[in-house]
Amino acid sequence: MDKLTGLQLFVRLVESGSFSRTARDMKLSQPTVTKHVAALEARLGVRLLNRNTRGMRLTEAGALYYERCKIIERELEAADRLVTGLGEDISGPLRVACPAGLGRHVILPLAREFMARNPGVRFDLQLDDHTLNLLEHGIDVAVRMGRLADSALGSRQLGFNPWVTVASPHYLERQGMPATPEALATHDCLVYSSVQGDQRWHYQSTDERAVAVSVRGPLRTNDVDSILAAALAGMGVAILPAYLARPAIAREALVPLLSDFTLPAQPMHAVYPSPRLAPTKVLAWIEFMQTQFGDPRWSMREWEMATPR
Repeated sequence: MDKLTGLQLFVRLVESGSFSRTARDMKLSQPTVTKHVAALEARLGVRLLNRNTRGMRLTEAGALYYERCKIIERELEAADRLVTGLGEDISGPLRVACPAGLGRHVILPLAREFMARNPGVRFDLQLDDHTLNLLEHGIDVAVRMGRLADSALGSRQLGFNPWVTVASPHYLERQGMPATPEALATHDCLVYSSVQGDQRWHYQSTDERAVAVSVRGPLRTNDVDSILAAALAGMGVAILPAYLARPAIAREALVPLLSDFTLPAQPMHAVYPSPRLAPTKVLAWIEFMQTQFGDPRWSMREWEMATPR
């Protein structure tokens, strides 16, 4: 019998005052309980109980040992309650990883909203367009775009991230409006190297015809905010996430192009280290994101964080 079980057995024995009742409570035979007490006394080198036909009494050593065992048992119970509380409570640090552009423009406002609902949560946002190892970096939840690779991680689909083709009015005045994706081959294109096929852009027409075009231009970068800035500066045609392009389109700083063609919408997933033992705060954050991204119109939302008055 291991020490922890033996400790619990001794405490039950003292509190019940009966070998037979202790055996019944712990689903053991009475001889097993008797042997354990004898082995415990032999290991400690002291008598813990005085036993006779009328019952049993703790010795001085037994009383001291019982009090210490009770302290240990209470500490174990407190440790269990602490860990259980962490699992059930929506509070504490939440380390979230996501692509940099999505993090700056969407996840940060969502985090603020989530913390307003759950004041005990503290966010640690890791903005990185690379796929981080969750265990190595201590990540609780990562938002990943595109198709997921097979893995042992837990995952939940959040929604889809739509993309649009845009250019500034100034660029279009100089170079003209492309009527088809094939026309982009003669335009200056701004290449976001992290997604959407890099320098090969894929479209689908309204009649479901697939079109792929190789593009080139003055800028290629892995930073989506730089692509937005270059498009606003009139450097070329860009494909951008709708959430990022929409404010500039609304103020007519960018013009949406190729309205008869669509770009692939990226699947969005939340991934987390364990598919079975995710803390409540992790599940609450994922469910909150699902309510936000599950509506196909999410990219039309105003994502700028309001300044408190």
